[in-house]
Amino acid sequence: MLSDVMPDPLKPTLPDLISLHLDGRGSGHAEPPLSATEGAGFHWVHLRRDAEATPAILSGLGLDPEVLAALTAEETRPRCTVHGEGILLNLRGVNLDPSEEPEDMVSVRLWLTAARVVGVWLRPLLAMQDVLDAIERGQGPVSPGDFASKLALRLADRAEPSVASLNEDIDALEEAVDEPQTDNLRPELSRIRRAAILLRRFMVPQKDALSTMQIEDVAWLTQRDRIRLREATERVVRLGEDLDAIRDRAQVVHEQILDRRSEDLNRRMLLLAVISVIFLPLTLVTGLLGVNVAGIPFADRSWAFWALSGGMLVLAGGLYLWIRRTGFGR
Repeated sequence: MLSDVMPDPLKPTLPDLISLHLDGRGSGHAEPPLSATEGAGFHWVHLRRDAEATPAILSGLGLDPEVLAALTAEETRPRCTVHGEGILLNLRGVNLDPSEEPEDMVSVRLWLTAARVVGVWLRPLLAMQDVLDAIERGQGPVSPGDFASKLALRLADRAEPSVASLNEDIDALEEAVDEPQTDNLRPELSRIRRAAILLRRFMVPQKDALSTMQIEDVAWLTQRDRIRLREATERVVRLGEDLDAIRDRAQVVHEQILDRRSEDLNRRMLLLAVISVIFLPLTLVTGLLGVNVAGIPFADRSWAFWALSGGMLVLAGGLYLWIRRTGFGR
């Protein structure tokens, strides 16, 4: 049963080997990985790169060394490359493992020909489980091109909740930025900007890869395949546009936070300036009268201190009224 291939639908997991013959009508059945494809449909082999049997299986499939190197590379970016009669397609999906961050995207590497699809994975993707579930329902891919488009659509479907969550988070920040305290918003804002940037980093190349595949001059790509690939491309484009909008909105929130901090700093500096204007003349008077030399007027008079204090209060009051009238303190 295909349902035995993915035993836990709540956690991304895949067996080391998936080997199915898809009949071209949406259904499939298990088939040895090195068997020759006969009749209608195509053969799908999906392998974990680090599994012990993977090198022997890939070697037995007779793949070109360049294809082998691309399928087993340590790091990949979304791309589409025609190699002979086949297509190398690298895609990325959000990481839905609860212990990982969604923007830590997971790669899937595919080699597609008219008769076979070979996939290699390092970390599992729930989108692959969706494809297996569709095959079990009899609604699976009917051709290698349809396989690529269905997988791309499921990757987009799985990415949408993460993008929607970022949208909700930036909505909350836009409302919170009007609150008096904004310093606690900066860590959350940095997290949202980082997530949007990393997701977009792979969404744009993914759009280019799918766009390239739909226009490649490959005989086994049908018009239906190209239409489905165009639909998948548009979904990825929309996600990229949403991430662009999130990034721009995050920049606006960042600027608002900086403006708020700048206004608070200006108010504090203005207050210090007002205090300096009032107390600088008073400091000058007390400094002059406090020097330890002869000739200080009224130094031997008992009322001199109170007279000086009163005069300084009058001077401070006059300076305050002058500041208010000239608008210096506004």
